[in-house]
Amino acid sequence: MDYLFVIGGLVGLLLGGEMLVRGAVALAQRLEIPPLVIGLTIVGFGTSMPELVTSLQAALVGAPGIALGNVVGSNTANILLILGVSAVLAPVIVGSAAFKRDGAVLMGASLLCVAVVLWGRVGAGLGLVMVGSLLAYLAFMLIGARKGATVEVDAPDASDMGLGKSLVWLFVGLALTIGAARLLVIGAVALAEDWGMSQAVIGLTIVAVGTSMPELVTSIVAARRGQGDVAFGNVIGSNIFNILGILGITAIVSPLDVPAQIAGFDIWVMIAATLALVVFARTGWKITRTEGAVFLAAYAAYTSFLVLYAAGA
Repeated sequence: MDYLFVIGGLVGLLLGGEMLVRGAVALAQRLEIPPLVIGLTIVGFGTSMPELVTSLQAALVGAPGIALGNVVGSNTANILLILGVSAVLAPVIVGSAAFKRDGAVLMGASLLCVAVVLWGRVGAGLGLVMVGSLLAYLAFMLIGARKGATVEVDAPDASDMGLGKSLVWLFVGLALTIGAARLLVIGAVALAEDWGMSQAVIGLTIVAVGTSMPELVTSIVAARRGQGDVAFGNVIGSNIFNILGILGITAIVSPLDVPAQIAGFDIWVMIAATLALVVFARTGWKITRTEGAVFLAAYAAYTSFLVLYAAGA
């Protein structure tokens, strides 16, 4: 039953997240909200909803390892797994102008995450700082776009969806996402107990990869179409939202105590992956197939260590 809860939760998150985004985008288009605003806010928050609801559910049931492990593990998987797969399929082109802006924000958010984790507790005050930083970043991008700066967004066209249908998709998607996240958390907590693993390990692996599946599918499709820049922007944006938005909102609703394992090891893997991303991106403004293979090898080594560590513990 625990396995069914986890599998059903992951499938429900994938379907619910897709319905939620399409319904919200269609509603925004019916209300004549500018495409840029839709892309930066509705699509950005909507595609991160599975991670957000899962972390919130985990925090509320007293599973901080899953809540924080989901954020740290998702960011690590986004870089090493998702970008790794995308680059192996086709070299990922990096837009220099956008990366100089968004890469700096990503590094700042990642360093803030390290500082918060080392502090040992993510409280409501720090959560407000994170969410405020995210809102400031979005405002900066909107202002920059109006002044002619390059801001790339990916908002799906849902103009063929009527008002009634968009509302149905929006609320059904939201309900499905919340219910699926609940199933996933219940199953993940039970599996951690059954396998003798810490909740942090489950959050860093099964939950993190599962909630990152929409980004993985989107990035693979983009890479196969020769749109590697979309895959790269998808990862950068998702990682910024994960730290500033998901961790921030979760901490506001339910403050988190940081598990020792995440503070002592996993947060450093995340920051190392982020630094490697910056270095690889700046060398020739692309992620090559060889660099993608390095990312995949590093992720395989990391997850193998987590499993062996959990088995030894």
